[in-house]
Amino acid sequence: MHYHHAPYRLSLIPTEQTFFFFLFEYYITRFSSDAQCRLGTNIILEGHQEEAAVMPKLITVLSSLLQRVAESNDISQRFHPQKISVFHGLTRPTISIHSYLERIFKYANCSPSCFVVAYVYLDRFAQKQTSLPINSFNVHRLLITSVLVSAKFMDDIYYNNAFYAKVGGVSTTEMNLLEVDFLFALGFQLNVTPAAFYTYCSYLQREMFLQSPLQLEEPLNVGRQLKQYHCCFSEDDCAHQKQLAV
Repeated sequence: MHYHHAPYRLSLIPTEQTFFFFLFEYYITRFSSDAQCRLGTNIILEGHQEEAAVMPKLITVLSSLLQRVAESNDISQRFHPQKISVFHGLTRPTISIHSYLERIFKYANCSPSCFVVAYVYLDRFAQKQTSLPINSFNVHRLLITSVLVSAKFMDDIYYNNAFYAKVGGVSTTEMNLLEVDFLFALGFQLNVTPAAFYTYCSYLQREMFLQSPLQLEEPLNVGRQLKQYHCCFSEDDCAHQKQLAV
């Protein structure tokens, strides 16, 4: 299935040439006129070198944030038993979150903005499904599912569920089930406004700046502690740029 987004028309485009502003510019062209879409093509062509340089850092930041959330909820689970869902594995996967994200990025061939939107979806999942916190047993399945759904919503060309199943290390039947459950868990709220996308990009950029080369090797000790269950902040708070990380 393919998900269709509602059109958004913006008259202003940020001019900063950082990678995250490139992502934002690319994202809003998908909600703009044909002329702006042609501009978006130029943005993509001009941004390839910057994308290649910064995507590894983005993957590191995302994996660091998700690792902190998962480990925090692992500790909480010892005192507060949590529900089991289709996203839970019987054991912790041996592949790290960072390596798993690298694998998805290498083979899925989705647009860079898909990873930001996937992160938005994971945050929505965490806030809507408080009885199913992200932990070490479900984070990998949630990741591959969120990227799959994001690619279908964001990209005109994407791989099918069978391909994503191979990338994620699950069966096609399981991938189909994960997708359906994820959509219902989100209440089918897939649209991400340009304002919300910009806010999440800004948050990820700040996290990137906070992480020194030494800290990037030790992601669990980086930055501020996150509140239980949440990856980032609510879209409702994006206008105020309030963080759940305190």
